[in-house]
Amino acid sequence: MSVLVVAEHRRGDLRDVSYEAITAGRELADARGGDLHVAVIGGDVDGFAEDLNREGVDGIHAVADGEEFDHNAYQAAVSTLAERLDAGSVVVPNSVNGLDYAPALAEALGVPIVTDAVGIEYDDGLTVTREMYGSKVETTVDVAGDRFVLTVRGGEWPPAEGVGDATVESVEVDIPESGARVTGFEEVGGGDVDIADADVLVSVGRGIEEEENLELVEGLADALGATLSASRPIVDNGWLPKNRQVGQSGKVVTPDVYIAIGISGAVQHVAGMKGSDTIIAINTDPNAPIFDIADYGIVGDLFDVVPELIDEFA
Repeated sequence: MSVLVVAEHRRGDLRDVSYEAITAGRELADARGGDLHVAVIGGDVDGFAEDLNREGVDGIHAVADGEEFDHNAYQAAVSTLAERLDAGSVVVPNSVNGLDYAPALAEALGVPIVTDAVGIEYDDGLTVTREMYGSKVETTVDVAGDRFVLTVRGGEWPPAEGVGDATVESVEVDIPESGARVTGFEEVGGGDVDIADADVLVSVGRGIEEEENLELVEGLADALGATLSASRPIVDNGWLPKNRQVGQSGKVVTPDVYIAIGISGAVQHVAGMKGSDTIIAINTDPNAPIFDIADYGIVGDLFDVVPELIDEFA
């Protein structure tokens, strides 16, 4: 059976989870011996289709109708495409938007739904790995039947790469006028930067001790051309805005380099940055959990280490 992945875009840009969902979808399609299709709905569908034409994608289906995000448009378009393509699996980003329409989609298709997948296996049936209790425990869910809707967590699969040779088609879908409609867009907790887009993040935790000491870490971020982020205690104290928070209750980030300064490595924080390519940790406690996932670790006082790094890179 074929697999249908639904891409997601915001403010004119495809989100990284779209490419990650393609990787998860290709994994599922290979296990099921089927084709991989991608749906993109609303916005610059032609431009998006070109960007989504990655290795492993067999077909791209562009639906021009609908606002940037429109519950009715997404549910109607994906339901129609899933039936036309005989898609046994529909893969949706586990985002605010995805979780809005995915349950309604599953209801419309008459299939089960499993949300927030961090791993999948398919062998005569789907087994989904999920996390519980603040990512302290991994559990598995077995799905009965061969048709289902699945939402995948961002940052858990590598983004699809390369240039594919997928067929691209424009699709017209009858979208019901009743129900929810888009009246506007407001970026909650927005700010000057989106840390999810940063290539290098310098992230600070409670080890900074005082708000005025943030200036030291900002100096390192400037020297590296990096973006400043933080763990939850820094945001809770009001020292940095919410849009700078990394973690389960903040943003999931996957930069090339993540430098954790004075961050112990609580599971809620790790859940938001463990997908980083290279993790560097600076902490006075050699037993801090952050060292368990770090590629490089410095056991030392950040007030000694950070000035040395600034001198090196400035």
